[in-house]
Amino acid sequence: MKNKFNLNLPYTSFPMKANLTIKELNILEKWAIENLYQKILNTHKTKKMFFLHDGPPYANGDIHIGHAFNKILKDIIIKSKMLHGYYAPFIPGWDCHGLPIEHKIEQMCKKKNISLNDTEFRIQCRKYAFKQVQKQKKDFIRLGIIADWDNPYLTMDYKVEANIIRTFGKVLKNHSVYQSNKPIHWCIQCSSSLAEAEIDYIAKYTTSMYVKFIIVDNIKYKNILNIQHTNINISLLIWTTTPWTIPANQAIAIHPDINYQFILINNEIIVVAKNLVKIIFKNITISQWQIIGQLKGKDFFITTRLQNPITNIYSKIIISSYVTHTQGTGIVHMAPNHGLDDYNICNENNIKCKNNIINLKGYYINGIHHKLNNIHVFNSDDVIKNILLKNNTLFLQEKYLHNYPCCWRHKTPIIYIATPQWFISMEHHDLRKLLLKNINDINWIPKWGLNRMKNMLQKRPDWCISRQRRWGIPIPLFVHKKTNKIYKHSTKLINKIASIVEKHGIQAWWDLKEKDFLGKDYIHYHKVTDILDVWFDSGSTYDAVVRQKLNINKIDMYLEGSDQYRGWFIAALVLSTITQNKKPYSNIISHGFTVDHEGKKMSKSIGNIIKPQDIIKKFGADVLRLWVASTDYYSEVHLSSCILQNITEIYRRIRNTIRYILANLNDFDPNHDMISAHNMLSIDKWIIHKTKILQDLIINDYNHYNIHNIVKMIMKFCTIELGSIYLDLIKDRQYTFPKKSMERLSCQTSLYMILESLVRWIMPILSFTAYETWGYMPGKKIKNIFTETWYDKLFTLSDKENMNNDYWNFMFLFKEEVNKIIEDARNKKIICSSLEANITLYIHEDHYKKISLLDQELNFFLLVSKVDIIANTINTTNIISNFHIQKSTYSKCVRCWYYMVDGINNFCNKCVNNTKYAGEHRLHI
Repeated sequence: MKNKFNLNLPYTSFPMKANLTIKELNILEKWAIENLYQKILNTHKTKKMFFLHDGPPYANGDIHIGHAFNKILKDIIIKSKMLHGYYAPFIPGWDCHGLPIEHKIEQMCKKKNISLNDTEFRIQCRKYAFKQVQKQKKDFIRLGIIADWDNPYLTMDYKVEANIIRTFGKVLKNHSVYQSNKPIHWCIQCSSSLAEAEIDYIAKYTTSMYVKFIIVDNIKYKNILNIQHTNINISLLIWTTTPWTIPANQAIAIHPDINYQFILINNEIIVVAKNLVKIIFKNITISQWQIIGQLKGKDFFITTRLQNPITNIYSKIIISSYVTHTQGTGIVHMAPNHGLDDYNICNENNIKCKNNIINLKGYYINGIHHKLNNIHVFNSDDVIKNILLKNNTLFLQEKYLHNYPCCWRHKTPIIYIATPQWFISMEHHDLRKLLLKNINDINWIPKWGLNRMKNMLQKRPDWCISRQRRWGIPIPLFVHKKTNKIYKHSTKLINKIASIVEKHGIQAWWDLKEKDFLGKDYIHYHKVTDILDVWFDSGSTYDAVVRQKLNINKIDMYLEGSDQYRGWFIAALVLSTITQNKKPYSNIISHGFTVDHEGKKMSKSIGNIIKPQDIIKKFGADVLRLWVASTDYYSEVHLSSCILQNITEIYRRIRNTIRYILANLNDFDPNHDMISAHNMLSIDKWIIHKTKILQDLIINDYNHYNIHNIVKMIMKFCTIELGSIYLDLIKDRQYTFPKKSMERLSCQTSLYMILESLVRWIMPILSFTAYETWGYMPGKKIKNIFTETWYDKLFTLSDKENMNNDYWNFMFLFKEEVNKIIEDARNKKIICSSLEANITLYIHEDHYKKISLLDQELNFFLLVSKVDIIANTINTTNIISNFHIQKSTYSKCVRCWYYMVDGINNFCNKCVNNTKYAGEHRLHI
């Protein structure tokens, strides 16, 4: 349409509709053609490095919303570091060994009714893992993650496997590795030991029993307490929430300083901690009972023998300060095969683990008790109960609610069972103390991470690093067939083993025999067939990948979900402290789990899962990225369709702001049209001042990883400072002034500087939109937005200037009062729009001087056609003490819409000046 009013109408081909679902795919193709990742690295390769080590997701199944959140957050941080000018390589990785992949192949074999030998089985595991990596990689790329996707690290790569073995060699050299037959978490479904990180604690009811252990030689107690009843039993009453372990009992523990009372009931005596007696008897119907004596724990005879109520095997008494009297009976049943605390206490008292009462599938072995033959421990409560009732040793049975350990994969209960396993000692060389010292030198985000890690380290048992599976890195050790001692030259052999694995893979190690390594000694040793815990695989990547493969000696950050305090974070911390006596990372960031709008964990059974792939198909990756950036990730991360809808509105506001600015720069060439700060109008200087202040805050928040603050600030800037204030104030100059007038170039210069800043602010977050915007920006853009650093041409107003920031803050308060007057006049039908208004304002003389600085341009600031201000001495809480408003008597200019004295052909005088002559002159607005 012909521009009959000779206005500078805005125009841009930058589309209002983002169409991200299609456009982002085109952009990804361009990035691939440009080899964008390498181009970015080449730009910054001489700069200081920032290295965020990517924690390897497991190579199994589609990526979920938690994966997407984590990778996007990492990408945002890395891209913000690019803006700081850092050399910030990002090497994605995958954890490829372990049980879930084994299960997939086992299921495949079962479905096809085929059997694979170990070699064929591992080949299938490798193929499956690689397939999963390719699928997940494609989804991660679609999120806009810029990384070295052509060269990720995989824990199943030959070189990485070899390096993990070398890391193990360093741990072994420290003498931190040992073998022991002590209880570990065991999953019956997995048929394998589990790490602490693989345990979920789920609230469930179990059967608890109060059981009597009869003292065999009770004469000493009757004598010391002067008990006259000669033919009655004395029993120590224990309380257990795992009745199935009673046949494995080897000792009963009591506290040296607890007072224990001997209670006569129905011609028998039971012993219970004094302060628990009333609590216990409150729950039973026995009315006749009598306290007939009392002993401190330290006064019990350690030679006392107690009879196991199921097996009739004798147990000992242990005096231990481990015992508490806050619940139960104050007397603890010790089954060292089935509890780590039990094992440790018994071991201190020279009571060793005996043969297990159950097999690794959880069934009682024959010979424990004829009624328990082939009974599964989780189905044994009634059988145990009946045996105890028959022996008159069951005192009380209750249901007990507690957090029971379950396998995180199967969600089924697990057991503690003593099996020969390999461990890393937490005490050797004061490792625990060193770890507690090292964590103080790490920046924990959120801050509570420090205390969480401290608590975990204080309680952490020795790390069980062995697994009885096939798909993983074998523990590269030889053990003496009789003594179980590690071969004395193992640390030297490990380098040889690693070299073989690096060339030919793990299977080459499995194929070799003892004599290929040990020479004549081979007849005395056998090869360890257990594999390493996958947490050792991923935990050692600080060394196996970063140091050995990438030759990077400093890791700035680990960033994962909060579950990794007990997983990747602690595994790396332990191994790094052992091998190099220092922390593996400088910063730890953890984020919460994704939940729905009600705070419920997302799960298939509830039906509240939102897939990242579905979000991208509907809204585009930038909307998903904006959701990540808008979220306070310190706690649980909420996601719902309603939340996503709100995020799209934020995106539209930012996009529309960009489009508006681009449209008003369609004839602006920054190479020729930029004007100096000295020549800019006051309001343009102010908005650049605000932009500079905001950019400093944004940079600070990027530096401190407060990403959600950045989104809030950008949104406020687009909505308030720009949308509600500045863009309205410059419309008249932008549209009606001569194209190359100083006044118009002044606001275009400010718009250009704002856009140069804004596109950088959003680049880490809205990467696709920033890239798209960069292609539309005026001026020749040789570089890529991802190779840019922060825009450095912004400036701030000096406090010495009359129209400084404080001045404009005051003027906007004044403008708010005027706007209320105008709005009231509109509601009363005095005027229809603000430009129809003629206003007289009565101002206190102290304010009058400030306001009058705008002189003849005050009406353009207030967006009215005429304004008069009159000074007075009336003090009020408001800036305006009185006012008068009426509709203008002048005609509306068809060009600028102000109501002013007519010039020519319905153009006001200022529009005549702007179209026929040199143009009007402005200083401020």
